[in-house]
Amino acid sequence: MTTPLAAKIAKEYGTPCAVIDMDRVERNIARIQKACDEAGVANRPHIKTHKNPMLAQLQIKAGAKGITCQKLGEAEIMADSGIDDILISYNLLGDEKMARLGALQGKANVTVAADNSVVVGDLPKAAAASGRPLSVVVECDTGRKRAGVETPAEAIALAREIAGSKGLSFAGFMLYPTETGWADAQKFYDEALAGVRAHGLDATIVSTGGTPNLVNLGRLKGGTEHRFGTYIYNDRMQVAAGVATWDDCALHIYSTVVSRAGPERGILDAGSKTLTSDTGGLEGHGLILEHPEAKIARFAEEHGFLDLSRSNTRPNVGDVVRIVPNHVCVVVNMMDEVVMVRGDEIIGALPVTARGKLR
Repeated sequence: MTTPLAAKIAKEYGTPCAVIDMDRVERNIARIQKACDEAGVANRPHIKTHKNPMLAQLQIKAGAKGITCQKLGEAEIMADSGIDDILISYNLLGDEKMARLGALQGKANVTVAADNSVVVGDLPKAAAASGRPLSVVVECDTGRKRAGVETPAEAIALAREIAGSKGLSFAGFMLYPTETGWADAQKFYDEALAGVRAHGLDATIVSTGGTPNLVNLGRLKGGTEHRFGTYIYNDRMQVAAGVATWDDCALHIYSTVVSRAGPERGILDAGSKTLTSDTGGLEGHGLILEHPEAKIARFAEEHGFLDLSRSNTRPNVGDVVRIVPNHVCVVVNMMDEVVMVRGDEIIGALPVTARGKLR
């Protein structure tokens, strides 16, 4: 069955279409800001989820101290919109990026992350180009085995290297603890902090991250800020993690059933180019709100293969359904725009301005 709003969306924009409920967006922004305020931790939202300056400005207006970007290209878009406090939570390397980083520093207060000496060795070029000191945090691996120095001793050594580099200023530490690893993160941080203080340095920024870590917000003693990203839209992964409900999911993919060639199968017009192949460790590729027992079992580029064998209700050809994606961040990066709604009214389209900024 197609809802009246879904019919409007399909008529005006076609499907597949990413649709955001602005009432839910604003409620999500307010909820997380309130949690940060109550925990005494600054909110530094990660724009990798929405990639839009207007939404970032809404987050700042609600009380966020600044934003986080994963790539330099995202930060450039945000700085051009007037956002002045930006953390780039990623190792930046190479002359091309140093020139751009230096230019960016002329527009905004920028802090960058580093986890090795090669990155630190490049950063003075950006500081020299901008003519002002560049703040650097040491990224610490506290259990995810992604990026980050692996020991407090390495963190201390890199902090000293940053502080001793012309044009660089050691600003603190950036951590991304696992949901169950905060005791280990505390031990790591305490040892690293004591070590840098022994050398006359201090950490003014201690940044933790992750929407699934909402349950741990404020748990790190000494933490100054938290980097929430997915919370603005939420998705199936956040519901599974217990930090959001289906009513908190603000982005839906509207998709048309284009084939029902068999009684227990069907095809959506949303395939891997819309919903992406990132399952987030969940079964299937999204929740269909109208048919929650149905499974989006597999993809071709433009085909979503439905397994209806467990579904008590089954869609018809032409039905427009609403899908909660597994991982909304990668879905948004596939979109040129999202359609904004309030209730059953379409407000208009919002460009995903920083999409595709891979460098």
